[in-house]
Amino acid sequence: MACSFCHFSLHNISYRCCYENGCPSYFSSSFPRISSSSPTRTRTGTSRAPHVSSSSANPNFTGLNSGGTDLSFRFQIMSTADRSSITPMDVSKLNQGPDHLLVLVHGIMSSPSDWTYAEAELKRQLRRNFLIYASSSNSFTKTFSGIDGAGRRLADEVLNLVQKTESLKKISFLAHSLGGLFARYAISILYSSETGKLAGLEPVNFITLATPHLGVRGKNQLPFLLGVPILEKLAPSLAPILIGRTGRQLFLTDGKPSKPPLLLRMTSDSEDEKFISSLAAFQSRILYANVSYDHMVGWRTSSIRKENELVKPSRQSLDGYKHIVNVEYCPPVTSEGSHFPPEAAKAKEAVQTVPNSQNTSEYYDIMEGT
Repeated sequence: MACSFCHFSLHNISYRCCYENGCPSYFSSSFPRISSSSPTRTRTGTSRAPHVSSSSANPNFTGLNSGGTDLSFRFQIMSTADRSSITPMDVSKLNQGPDHLLVLVHGIMSSPSDWTYAEAELKRQLRRNFLIYASSSNSFTKTFSGIDGAGRRLADEVLNLVQKTESLKKISFLAHSLGGLFARYAISILYSSETGKLAGLEPVNFITLATPHLGVRGKNQLPFLLGVPILEKLAPSLAPILIGRTGRQLFLTDGKPSKPPLLLRMTSDSEDEKFISSLAAFQSRILYANVSYDHMVGWRTSSIRKENELVKPSRQSLDGYKHIVNVEYCPPVTSEGSHFPPEAAKAKEAVQTVPNSQNTSEYYDIMEGT
């Protein structure tokens, strides 16, 4: 991604929603969905990040112009100090060290070097009150060891960094592709239900770019398979051979008698795993989804939608933002009420009670058809 990351218009928006009892195909979304006509799939050192805009103001979001005409927010919105009026106390804070940790998380078969250009631009723009850190704990084939394993390594890496940097007070994540799932798992480990903090820091922004939140099972979830039924049917069995444990988890074939598939577990809290509470702790949760030209992650999984919720994307970009065609602010969706039919509730209970492949497949198919 390029320097346009420093000009996100939603960096300091307070979007305070949380997930409620979701599932991989009916994920309760509290993310603003941002549809991009430009791929973020290519390496972050060479692909430019999309800008963000909205055609109207939203009263639930701080920082938006109430008239809906001036949405050209710059990096100062995310900054903890207003550069136009720095007080002696602000100067003292800058001298003491950065207070906001921004963790960059790469995707599959990648490394911190993929963030080289973006990291340099972010450091130049955000300056000294941000510590911008590209994660290095899951480089290359380590991304094959499972989302949970990678998430634990990322959590340990962040904890180690926080312990070495006493000035830190806040934390944000910017994750690309599979890295978004690593980050979601990591924050569930770092989260404290007693304080609402992550690793002792205040959670601010959680942003994912073309992340397969629902996995890659189903029609057009892996666009390079071209929607060919036989290829999509063979893919789940071949994935573990090619990308190991991560492949099973992405296709939801990792369920055991004692545990549902990982991505299903990650859509709700349990006694030991606070996947939803940790996400809800962030002031802002934003996802970017590519509507075209992404050959690795489908629009549906990266935007947390069902197949029948996809619409024909606009061919016209939003004013001032070349690669953004739509911004949607999403309230939480619960798995209760008329929109969640009885057969789906029954299938969900079955997959949670007896998490075998057949129950998972039946539940997935029901949710795809609702």
